[in-house]
Amino acid sequence: MIKKKEIFGLVVLASLWALRGYAQSNKSGATDEMRIRQQIDNFVKAFRSRDINLMMSLYAPGMVAFDIVPPLQDVGISTYRKTWGKTFKQFDGPVNIEIRDLSIVTGGDAAFSYMLFHIQATMSNGHKVNFWERMTLCFRKANSKWLIVHEHVSVPADLATGKAALNLTP
Repeated sequence: MIKKKEIFGLVVLASLWALRGYAQSNKSGATDEMRIRQQIDNFVKAFRSRDINLMMSLYAPGMVAFDIVPPLQDVGISTYRKTWGKTFKQFDGPVNIEIRDLSIVTGGDAAFSYMLFHIQATMSNGHKVNFWERMTLCFRKANSKWLIVHEHVSVPADLATGKAALNLTP
């Protein structure tokens, strides 16, 4: 017959084993989040410096982007490289970027993040831009590296006028 002390010991042992698994899982999640934050930091760095090679290193080969600039969608790195190349050429001088309200959710080999993305810059035609975008990045882990598989950037629109609402702030 099993004694109460033995049952209590088994319960404590099982609880410790379960907590060990939770701690390892939580540590892995924290590490994944840290790596995704680094990729987002690299995104900002690539944008500020207009480094096309760094920017493209962040994306998975078959990625899909719904960007703020035409076309309606970009599929694949080679296509999106052209879009980024055109975008970078539109800026003159420093590109200031601020990220606010960043949220990252990870699970297994997939993760997503969403944020508010502020851009202040001067365009090559002299026009100054200063607006907030909404950005969602979806990641997949491949060979221990988190790569962007989907990017969605948007701004609110005034449906009555059909124009972007670029004057909103968080």
